Amino acid sequence: MQDINRSYLRWLIIAGVIEGLSTLVLFFVAMPLKYFADMPAAVSIAGPVHGFLFLGLVLMFWIGKAAVPLPTRLVVWGMLGAVIPFVPFIVDVPLYKMLQREQPQS
Repeated sequence: MQDINRSYLRWLIIAGVIEGLSTLVLFFVAMPLKYFADMPAAVSIAGPVHGFLFLGLVLMFWIGKAAVPLPTRLVVWGMLGAVIPFVPFIVDVPLYKMLQREQPQS
């Protein structure tokens, strides 16, 4: 069995959680504040933060293809999943299972 880069895999999981949370904040906090409470500044702040995190996660999946290595299908799901709320959390499940399955022997 091929060794995996456990450290990178951990960081990828953390990045997925953070990016997923930023999507939820943007869609379910900032956007309602903009449209229902006339507070456009919320989106002006949360939007760029989410955009930066989104690009970072996509880049991490791209690099993870070779660095971990990740299966192509998981890389594609990770990149597409970063666009849709809640999907980064779903994609983190197989990443976490991969991390658990590849526990080093003591």
